[in-house]
Amino acid sequence: MKNLFLLLLFFCQQVIAQNKRIDFTPTVFYHSFSGDTLPVLKIVPGDTVYTESVDAMGIDKNGVRRTRSGNPLTGPFYVEGAEPGDVIAITLTKLSLNRSYANSAEGFVSRALPKSELVKSKKVELVKWNLDLDKMTAAPEVRHEHLQNLVVPLNPMLGCVGLASEGKKTVLTFFAGSFGGNMDFSRVTQSATVYLPVFHQGGLLYLGDGHAMQGDGELNGDALETSMDIVFTTRVLKDDQHKISMPMIEDSEYFMFVGLDKSLDNALKIANSGLISWLQKNYHLSYAEATIFMGAAVEYTIAEVADPTVEVVVKVKKKMLQF
Repeated sequence: MKNLFLLLLFFCQQVIAQNKRIDFTPTVFYHSFSGDTLPVLKIVPGDTVYTESVDAMGIDKNGVRRTRSGNPLTGPFYVEGAEPGDVIAITLTKLSLNRSYANSAEGFVSRALPKSELVKSKKVELVKWNLDLDKMTAAPEVRHEHLQNLVVPLNPMLGCVGLASEGKKTVLTFFAGSFGGNMDFSRVTQSATVYLPVFHQGGLLYLGDGHAMQGDGELNGDALETSMDIVFTTRVLKDDQHKISMPMIEDSEYFMFVGLDKSLDNALKIANSGLISWLQKNYHLSYAEATIFMGAAVEYTIAEVADPTVEVVVKVKKKMLQF
């Protein structure tokens, strides 16, 4: 038994020794999720990658425009061992704001209000927010009459985490789908893990579109857009138990499934379908048992209404799964 313990300890030490820290400073940024883009770096699952992103307008932490606007992304990273049919789990080990301001917008996107109301917010104005990185709060730089004391808590998150999209399709970084992408979900934050199905060798992972914080739905069409320092690790999951057909997100409190469609109704159905399948596979529930559980336990977030596809996320608290 002692010899077995020593052997296991040696094996663990060897695995830890093989995993390394990688520092990557991007010089080029991409505006699509594509399988045709050459990877900027090959990483081994378990490596810890330290990198950064520019904001949605292409401006970096020093206020320098590095590329054109439109959610420019860092990557793609080739994950060794990832093959089509696998799942890559991306854990956002650390997300750090690296400058003292963010930009948002005034006005609502068209899905947010009846047409009769939208006329009041047709003219979109830039809103600059000052970020207090010590207190982790933000306040508008221009103080409106009734918002003199408005201060909001920061919640650094990534709007975009995605792999190369299926087949030969090149998908612009405004879009989301089964590959992940521009999900703009406020719980894609530090310590969260994003699970994505792989469609290309190496997965080809893109990250960016940093938000200092964002309300659900991204009603203004922009969150508090800013640059970001990003630390992440990956795992490659090959067993059937982890197979998914849509993005899944896990944090300390929830398991979450993303439904994306042009209609909110269909997005809700897609999210529910993903959760039912996962409960049956991982908790061996019958279809009837899954419906009973979900009827009592699920929560929903309308994560995104600003983009071409709307997003509904169905959430289950981990403590509810103790049966």
